[in-house]
Amino acid sequence: MRLLLRRRAGALREAMEDPACDAARLRATYAQFAFVNGALSRWRAVFERHILPLARPGATLLDVGCGGGDVARRLAAWSAAAGAPLSITGIDPDPRAVAFARSRPAPPWLRFRRASLPALAAEGARFDFVVSNHVVHHLAEGEVAGFLEASAAVAAKLAIHNDVRRSDLAYAAFTPLWLAFPRSFLVPDGLRSIRRAYRPDELAELAPSGWEVRRLEPFRSLLLYRPGDAR
Repeated sequence: MRLLLRRRAGALREAMEDPACDAARLRATYAQFAFVNGALSRWRAVFERHILPLARPGATLLDVGCGGGDVARRLAAWSAAAGAPLSITGIDPDPRAVAFARSRPAPPWLRFRRASLPALAAEGARFDFVVSNHVVHHLAEGEVAGFLEASAAVAAKLAIHNDVRRSDLAYAAFTPLWLAFPRSFLVPDGLRSIRRAYRPDELAELAPSGWEVRRLEPFRSLLLYRPGDAR
């Protein structure tokens, strides 16, 4: 069977990346991320399997490219419910994302700021955990290694990047959501994201030593780094 998305469409850009995009549709998209990430991104499983066993009350977590902040909010709630509330910082270079994230209720141990991962790494910042959701596919092939190296420099216990996996089936499954979310960028940008996304074999070739690539169903890839495992 011929794969329609065999090649990554790295030159595509998403509407949300345009500083002049429609502000109302952008806010709607940030709000709708909570539903889609909750349904498809499998963060509860990632949290319980990889983060919770290493978590301690007051441990720090950095959410890179936090967008509207829904993943950070879930991690804050789950860690608190488990008796190990994490001190979470969500960062995003886009001031529109940070403004939206700050506009939503958040516990005192969760904050959002405008910042970039390379800048924090250059400052020598350290967090117990470093995570991201749907960030890696935005990177060009030549940028992936540097992003992961910066993650490794900042992470004391674990870095884990969760992203969509490019496949024809993922593209076909996501397309019908257009009917449910007609007044936002969610579906058109989501389809572009799938076309821009990396397959696990491609990530394995780009990742520096010490990083592990895993498949997470449905349609996800995980990049994991544990400082003790690095050579």
